[in-house]
Amino acid sequence: MASDDAEVQVRPGAEGDLVALTDLYNHYVRETAVTFDTTPFTPAERRPWLLSHPVDGPHRLMVATDAASGRVLGYASSSPFRVKPAYATSVETTVYVAPDAGRRGIGTLLYQALFDALADEGLHRAYAGIAQPNAGSTRLHEKFGFRYVGTYREVGHKFGRWWDVAWHEKEL
Repeated sequence: MASDDAEVQVRPGAEGDLVALTDLYNHYVRETAVTFDTTPFTPAERRPWLLSHPVDGPHRLMVATDAASGRVLGYASSSPFRVKPAYATSVETTVYVAPDAGRRGIGTLLYQALFDALADEGLHRAYAGIAQPNAGSTRLHEKFGFRYVGTYREVGHKFGRWWDVAWHEKEL
């Protein structure tokens, strides 16, 4: 798979990606309201999350790397939407791209690989919560057929202010 300016490989996440994935996520924890986590993680703390995404099944982790250097450029994942059994055919999806790798089509490559992998998993819906404002994430989700279903107003408090989360859903 190729992005606009570099050859990019997309593959299932592996334990060897843990440090790079943790560093990437921690950027968003420290610098943005994209995630409502407020304290950076150590790789050991993030390991259960990584292990909860096997190479098969409805909860996947896809990683984009630079083909030449092997550097992690981003990831997309599907996780349980809610813990109660009746929610088992729904997933929550997310995508994170390295801050210096944005606007190169990496998010698109990641989501395409993720949804291709989920196609035969018997899932009914995917949901995405997007902290507002985030026009880029909204565009990406709409590109993949997500539609807006509602907003949780002032649901998160980070960096001394309140943040809304817009919820989108996609039929699978």
